[in-house]
Amino acid sequence: MVENNSIELTEQETELYDRQIRLWGLDSQKRLRAARILLCGLNGFGAEIAKNIILAGVKSITLLDNRNVSEADFCSQFLAPQSSVGMNRAVASLLRAQALNPMVEINVDIAKLDDKSDEYFHNFDVVVVTEATKKLQIRIDNACRLKGVKFFAGDVWGTFGYSFADLQEHNFAEEIFKHKQGEKNKSEMVTSTVKRTVCFPPLQDVLEFDHNEASFVKKIKRTGPSFIVLKVLQNFRETYGRDPFYKTRSEDLAKLLAIRNEIAPNLGIPDAAFVHVFAQISPVAAIVGGELAQEIIKAVSQKEAPHNNLFLFDPATCCGYVETIAN
Repeated sequence: MVENNSIELTEQETELYDRQIRLWGLDSQKRLRAARILLCGLNGFGAEIAKNIILAGVKSITLLDNRNVSEADFCSQFLAPQSSVGMNRAVASLLRAQALNPMVEINVDIAKLDDKSDEYFHNFDVVVVTEATKKLQIRIDNACRLKGVKFFAGDVWGTFGYSFADLQEHNFAEEIFKHKQGEKNKSEMVTSTVKRTVCFPPLQDVLEFDHNEASFVKKIKRTGPSFIVLKVLQNFRETYGRDPFYKTRSEDLAKLLAIRNEIAPNLGIPDAAFVHVFAQISPVAAIVGGELAQEIIKAVSQKEAPHNNLFLFDPATCCGYVETIAN
């Protein structure tokens, strides 16, 4: 957990973060100011996460990406200028990212995520992984759990997106609002702060959760097929080493439906659930990226209850919801 004992905000920082300090308190802002964040993947979704984290005023953020900017990135990637096609995405994003908040230390790492040792992730307070395979996500999450590093994962495919949090054993303060009977029987609102603890399961338990369990099948019928859509998309990435691509739309849609038929043949997941998962859509990247960034801020500041543990954005309803899996 981020400690803020030795952190003192300068006069300039206090002025810049004045609104945030009034919103969640000085101690929470100090924790943010001490936090070291690793963000893996600088597509449009990653850019949205980076923007919100940098504006919040963390100590440092490391942008790790070995991929180059492509024309497809301009559907949603606003940190890399269009003149940077062919340049490393993290390098291309640095200038605009730094302009968001000069007080935040921003580092760039162009190495391949797969090549990083488990010990590398122990240098951070929070690790965020996007665009990675299930196997790699699980390895990094397990490495983070060894040292109490907060782990987040997420992705956006077209109009579908998700985020996942593994905060292990997480302590936080939550404000409770109650009506209290005052003088002359007038009701007044009273606020009290309650300290709570919540435990999170590892990512592996969530990804290996049996979605054919009877109670969960009933839940799918009520909330929608998003959890199965997530599993299908992750299996596609694991199998083919890439995501569905709009230039091979018809072929990739057939592959997605074949995976669905293999892992969830009896759940009635419609073909339409996989129609709009090609290329990142900017508004969805903003919604899901904003949600994930806000969860990072809540986890670091230890303020308010975190989402436990899976956030899913359903393109059919244009709504997001939190699902607690394997807990």
